[in-house]
Amino acid sequence: MADTTTLTAQLRALLLLTQTEEQVARTRIAQARTEAVRRELQQNADNAFARAEDITRALRDLGGVPDVVTPALGRLGAIVKATVEQAGPLDEALLSDLSLEHQLLDRATYLKVLAETAELPRITRLAERLVAAHTATVEWLTVVLAETALGGPAALRATPLQRVAGGATRLAALPARYVADSVNKVIDTTQQAGDSAQAKINAAASRATTFAGAVRESLAVGRDASLKEAEQQARREGARDTAEALHGTRRELGALEAGELPIPSYDELTVGKAVDAVKKLDDAADIEAVIRYEEAHKDRASVVSAAQTQLAALAKEAVGVS
Repeated sequence: MADTTTLTAQLRALLLLTQTEEQVARTRIAQARTEAVRRELQQNADNAFARAEDITRALRDLGGVPDVVTPALGRLGAIVKATVEQAGPLDEALLSDLSLEHQLLDRATYLKVLAETAELPRITRLAERLVAAHTATVEWLTVVLAETALGGPAALRATPLQRVAGGATRLAALPARYVADSVNKVIDTTQQAGDSAQAKINAAASRATTFAGAVRESLAVGRDASLKEAEQQARREGARDTAEALHGTRRELGALEAGELPIPSYDELTVGKAVDAVKKLDDAADIEAVIRYEEAHKDRASVVSAAQTQLAALAKEAVGVS
C-alpha cells in the first residue's frame, strides 16, 4: 500500500482552509449589494461546507480520525481575518480572499497529483472537484477586484470602516490641507448625517485651513451641501485635484444631484427607461455614480442590478474573462 502521509497532510491543510473559506463567505453575505449576490455568497458558503464534509470523509477513508480541532481553527482564522481587514480598504480584504482561494487551488492541484500517484481514484475525483470550484471562485474574485479598480465595487459594499480606509488611501497624497484635515474626516460619516455626524462635520470644518469659509457657510444644510460647496470653491480657486477628490467623495456617498448624473433627466425616467439608459453607459465612474445615487435616493433594485451587470461586463473585459 502506498504511503499516504503527505496526502493526508494536504487533506488536513485543505480542510482547515476550506473551513476558513466557508466562514469568510458567510461574513461577506452582509456586504452583498444585491439579493442575487447575497444568494450567490450564501451558496458559496454552503458549497464550502459541503466540500469540508467531503474532505473529512476522505480523511476517514484513509484511516484518519474525526477532527474536532481543525473546524474550530478554520472559524477562528476567519474571525481574525474579518476583524483585521476592517482596518483596511475593501480591495485589500478582497485581495486577501483571492490569496486564500489561490492557496486552496494550488493545494487541490497538488492533492490531485498525489492521489493519481497513489492510485486513489476517489481522492483524485475529490481533488478535481476542488480544483474546478476554486478556479471558478478565483475568476469571480478577479472580476470583483476589477470592478473595484474601475470604480465599484458593484458586487460587494464596503463596510463603514473599509469605506473610510479606502477614501483616506485615495486622498492622502493630495496637497490641499482641506483634503487632509477635513474631507477624510467627513468621509467617516458614511451613514446619513445625524447628530453625531453633524458634530464630526463641525469639528472637521473648524480644523480646515483651505476653503474653510465655504464649508462653514454651508454646514447648516448638512454634509452633502458642505461637500458640494467646497468642491465649487475649489474649482473657483483653480484647485483641480482637490475639486476632483471632493467630487469623487460626493459620488461615493451618493451625494451627487440628479442633474450631475451621466443620464439626462434621470429623476424623470421610469424604471424600464432607467435600466435601458444604464445599459448604454461605458464609463465605470458614470456607472458607479448611478449606483450610489440609486442607493441613496430611489433604491430601485432592478436599476442597481442593471448597473452592476454593466460594470461587471466592463470588469470582465478589463481582465480578459469571457
